[in-house]
Amino acid sequence: MPKAHDHDAGGDADTLAAKQELREHVWARLSEEKQARFPGARNRIPNFVGAEQAAERLRDTDVWRNARTIKCNPDSAQWPVRQRALEDGKTVYMAVPRLAEENPFFLLDPDDLGGRTPRQASSIKGASAAGRTVAVEDLEPVDLVVAGCVAVTEAGARLGKGGGFSDLEYAVAFAAGLIRTDTPVVTTVHELQVVDAIPTVAHDVTLDLVVTPGRTHRCRREPRHDPEIVWTELTEEKIGKIPLLASRSRMRMAR
Repeated sequence: MPKAHDHDAGGDADTLAAKQELREHVWARLSEEKQARFPGARNRIPNFVGAEQAAERLRDTDVWRNARTIKCNPDSAQWPVRQRALEDGKTVYMAVPRLAEENPFFLLDPDDLGGRTPRQASSIKGASAAGRTVAVEDLEPVDLVVAGCVAVTEAGARLGKGGGFSDLEYAVAFAAGLIRTDTPVVTTVHELQVVDAIPTVAHDVTLDLVVTPGRTHRCRREPRHDPEIVWTELTEEKIGKIPLLASRSRMRMAR
């Protein structure tokens, strides 16, 4: 059995355990009700039945129409979102899975996809061929952030798969001036992923919009805080696996 994504996470043990229990609950519901697509829900941002309908609903919002540049997670659940962004002429910055490269984002230019269709170019495999990896310093300001979620609440709380990559991407992009606290953050999920409550900590990124195959919900959230990398909650194992964090850690130590 693969390790849970939060196995190398730092922070309060009780909060980590409560989050993992909720993940297991959501993954089980999606599987039992046959709403998870291949290769299954567990241990991932689950791809869900109706992901295309949710992407179309997102496409019909003002935050989508007003966005020229989008930062999006690389998971299969949001593949239809990335595809539609390219079809609509939007530039897409797609995180390299697990931020595992020195340049941690793929740049997908809708006018230069190397002969591939938006559908082909917006997959993980297609992005590596149709796009190019870019450093954080080379990104342009982002108009819309699309985040992958395991669970969400109507108040805008979100729960990822436990790796902490979405919050790290957000904090790094904010520090570089690419995202503001008022930049919309949205997600597409199945209705079964909408829950009553999620255990959160201060640096968790909140959502402005939750879109399911059947509805579009605007979250009434508290004002978003200035995000930052919380080094005390990052283990040495986690830092060592992410080149971007490792280089910034060395810079901190050298000061």
